[in-house]
Amino acid sequence: MRTPVSSKLHRLKSALAGAFGLAAVAGLALGAGPAQAAPKKEFKVAWSIYVGWMPWGYANDTGIVKKWADKYGIKIDVVQFNDYVESINQYTAGAFDALTVTNMDALSVPAAGGVDTTAVIVGDFSNGNDAVILKGKKDLAAIKGQKVNLVEFSVSHYLLARALESIKLKERDVKVVNTSDADMVAAYKTKAVTAVVTWNPLVSEILTDKNAHAVFDSSKIPGEIMDLLVANTAVVKDNPDFAKALVGIWYDTTTLFTADTPEGKAAREAMGKASGTDLAGFDSQLAATKLFAKAPDAVAFVRSPDVGTTMDRVRKFLFEKELLGSGAKSADAIGIELPGGKVLGDAKNVKLRFTDTWMAMVADGKL
Repeated sequence: MRTPVSSKLHRLKSALAGAFGLAAVAGLALGAGPAQAAPKKEFKVAWSIYVGWMPWGYANDTGIVKKWADKYGIKIDVVQFNDYVESINQYTAGAFDALTVTNMDALSVPAAGGVDTTAVIVGDFSNGNDAVILKGKKDLAAIKGQKVNLVEFSVSHYLLARALESIKLKERDVKVVNTSDADMVAAYKTKAVTAVVTWNPLVSEILTDKNAHAVFDSSKIPGEIMDLLVANTAVVKDNPDFAKALVGIWYDTTTLFTADTPEGKAAREAMGKASGTDLAGFDSQLAATKLFAKAPDAVAFVRSPDVGTTMDRVRKFLFEKELLGSGAKSADAIGIELPGGKVLGDAKNVKLRFTDTWMAMVADGKL
């Protein structure tokens, strides 16, 4: 049974800074090695609560996961984590074969920790779900000189960097205050806090204050904050039926809940309830998400040059924050492979791969 976490949503989108520590995670990964590469019949998928990942829980609850696993003669155990950071920890350590994760975190943790990882599904990108919010000010320029509360080294930190860049400011023009997502709403309500960067449903909750103004959001940087379903590269290479089942599950579920039918509404209502909100709240978050409900749209997106442009920005941001591993001498330390074979960074050390392989099978009706 899934446990709603509402305002304490643990989609931290964090680079495992602080207590978890990238070095510790990398050590776990290197000690455990990648997930078993030999052909096998049982697989584990880790997911955490966020609007773009709720379909995994719903599919598991309603038999869609079993349907596709049975089709390929395998077993898939879909496990919900109420702590996003811990789900990445477990995947990086080799305890899970696949994981729901953002593009930035996929690079900064498993890839930086030596775990060769493939984005099997590009499910969506944030299109307003992440925002810079000022108290009593409606112009982004007013952020200069302010303390800004956010989850340090998360995509909120990245969004702040992109927001500042848009008005020709640098991070040194503000003071970042590391704040847990669980504490963000309470922090905003204090007199001392005048600027925050966070994500939904926290954004929606904070914006109920008449003095709160979203002055920059992820719709201004479309496609840069991606939500993925990644898998251990060796596992999907040696077990292609696992990858086929994953895309089958995803598109079966998205087709169902995006339909303008009683069944579609019921599915969204169930996902809303499971994530600690209601149908209206879930639909509102979905509206701020560019969901790739149809495989051809996902294929077109992942094949576009925009993915390479985004990942180039992301890797440079992570290198600047020293989140590409202790031995990284430049942003080129880790290779990122794009569809078509182009590699950003070290082609001899590719650890993150974007592919259209299995999504294209759905688009072409070849599952």
